[in-house]
Amino acid sequence: METQTSPVAPRTIAGRELGPVGFGWMNLNQAYGPLPSREDAAKLLLHALDSGVTHFDTATIYGATANETLIGETLSGRRDEFFLASKGGMHSQDGRRVIDGRPEALRAYVDASLARLRTDHIDLYYLHRWDRNVPIEECVGTLGELVREGKIGGVGLSEISAATLRRAHAAHPVAALQNEYSLWTRNPELGTLEACRELGIAFVAFSPVGRGALGGVLRDPAGLPDWDFRRTVPRFDADHWPANLALLDRFGELAHDAGCTPAQLAIAWVLSRGEHVIALPGTRSAAHLDDDFAAGSLEVPADVLARAGELINERTVSGGRYSPAAQADVDTEEFPA
Repeated sequence: METQTSPVAPRTIAGRELGPVGFGWMNLNQAYGPLPSREDAAKLLLHALDSGVTHFDTATIYGATANETLIGETLSGRRDEFFLASKGGMHSQDGRRVIDGRPEALRAYVDASLARLRTDHIDLYYLHRWDRNVPIEECVGTLGELVREGKIGGVGLSEISAATLRRAHAAHPVAALQNEYSLWTRNPELGTLEACRELGIAFVAFSPVGRGALGGVLRDPAGLPDWDFRRTVPRFDADHWPANLALLDRFGELAHDAGCTPAQLAIAWVLSRGEHVIALPGTRSAAHLDDDFAAGSLEVPADVLARAGELINERTVSGGRYSPAAQADVDTEEFPA
């Protein structure tokens, strides 16, 4: 069986028409090892733009501001060629995460991001994490003021529940919600996926390839650098990985039989969940970028997508998606333990 290329319905964020696959650039500067050199990271950004990628996603905290600086230094001369999203409300201080959603802090985050990105306008700006000490209505209200001032084009939220999303959207229109979503992280199916559809909000699925697990390359997480984020994630540890690897091997066979790569099948499945869904993979490799981006043009048979969903889901995957410490920072719905 071979997959076929076919036009995929465009997606819309804040009135802008975009392709179904964008790219998040966090792992150019943190989280996943080994990190590329600055020169190689810049080359990858330019390769992405030259290859037709038009949706670039960064954040204040990525590389402790280094990621925004890299994008600004590399792409500022071609700023009109891509849709730029960034995030604030969370930063790194002395190696720890600080969440701050106060109005004055959000304004400072945006101004600092604009300077690092070397632009006068960020197309979409997310509240990276909700500061529970500040009402969500106040957070989006402040970002809404920045929309009116022309500094940002739309308001986004990240790792937020459907209930909080509805509260926020009632106070100021939310353009996009960015939550983790993949075959093996199904939390958005508990409410946010449908809430976004109902309210006309784009759903941006980060880690659609399961933090690399669904890409068919990672075999032994024990070989990852000690600082690699996945070393803190239960489903990658020695208690859970063997069971998950058995699933992933079967998933790889399914992708092979369908004539695509495992990463492409994972992304195609995410895109099949609705025309308001955008996949946001990340990579450090030009070959993987080309592979992931091509998934936006693949027409995978419905029965293959269904079999993928039956094979890998919240019931079959072993282990949680976050450590207890990371879980405490998010507002998303969770499946019962």
